[in-house]
Amino acid sequence: MTSIVPAGQLAYGMQLQVQSQSRMYAEPWEADAGRDALVAIARKAEETGFFYIAVCDHVAIPKPFDERMGTTWYDTVATLGYLGAVTERVHLLSHVFVAAYRHPLVTAKSFMTLDELTGGRVIFGVGTGHVEGEFDLLGVDFKARGRITDEAIDVIRAAFDDEYPSVDTESFHVHDAGMAPRPRARIPIWVGGSSKPALRRAARRGDGWLPQGTPRADMPAAIAYLRDERARAGREDAIDIGAITEILYVGEPTWDVGAHTLHGKPAAIADSLREFGAMGVDHVQVRFRNRSLDELLDQMDAFGTEVAPLLSE
Repeated sequence: MTSIVPAGQLAYGMQLQVQSQSRMYAEPWEADAGRDALVAIARKAEETGFFYIAVCDHVAIPKPFDERMGTTWYDTVATLGYLGAVTERVHLLSHVFVAAYRHPLVTAKSFMTLDELTGGRVIFGVGTGHVEGEFDLLGVDFKARGRITDEAIDVIRAAFDDEYPSVDTESFHVHDAGMAPRPRARIPIWVGGSSKPALRRAARRGDGWLPQGTPRADMPAAIAYLRDERARAGREDAIDIGAITEILYVGEPTWDVGAHTLHGKPAAIADSLREFGAMGVDHVQVRFRNRSLDELLDQMDAFGTEVAPLLSE
C-alpha cells in the first residue's frame, strides 16, 4: 500500500483528551468536560493542521484497575463518527481498537460505515489489548489474544478489500456473503504495540506501526527490527511509522509541568521532534500539558503555527 502520510514533512496527530480519562495522564479539568470539549478539540486539530485525531478502546475497566485507569473511556467508533460529522479533513484513527473483543466482520462493518460517512478519512489502528480482567468480562481468552488479533486482521483486511470476502483462519470462515457500504479507498491498517510480536504483526500485516510505550532511545532498534521482519515477510510496500513524543508545552511555563515535559521555544521543540524523522518516523503523536480547555486550545494553536512549520525543515 502507498503511504498515506504526506511526503517531505513530519506529520503530527493526537489522541484526544476527555474521551480517555486514565488517572495516569488525564488533566483534572477533564473530569467535568464532555461532548462540547471534544468537538472544540477536534475542530482545533483540523484548523491547526493535525493529520489525525485518535480515540482508544476499552469497554469496561475491572477492579482494581479502575483505581488507576478510571472508568471514562468513550466508545471508539461512536466518538469518531460524531467527531467526523463536525470536521471535514482530519483523519480519524482508532489508537488502538482491540480486535479480539468483537467478531471481525462486526469490526469491518463499523469502520467501513464510518469511512463512508466521513468521506474516506478512516485509519484502522488495531492492537491486542492488555487488561486481562476485561477479556474475562467479555468471554475472550486473554492468552490467545495474539492469535485472535492476527486472524481478525486477516478477516478485516479481506472485508475492507472485497465486497464478498473469502478467508479462512483457525477461528473464522468467511465466504459467500457481501458487505457494504464499501470504503472510499483502501482503509489503512496501522498495528499498535511495542513488543516483538507486535512489531512482527505490524511488519507482516500492517500498513503502519503505532508504538505504545517505546522510549525514544529504543526507536531506532525497533524500526530496524520492523523493517527486517517486513523484508523477511516479502513485503516491499511502504509502511507508515509513528512515534509518541514526550508530553509537550510550547513556551516557557509559569507553572510546574513536570520534569519529563518537553517545553521551551518552538524552534527547540521542533529540533527535538525532527530527531524522530531522522530515525525513519513519518508521524508523531503529541500531547500537551494544560490546566483547562482554553489552555489546551492555545497550546494547539502555538504548536500549529510556531512548531509545525519547522518540522519539514
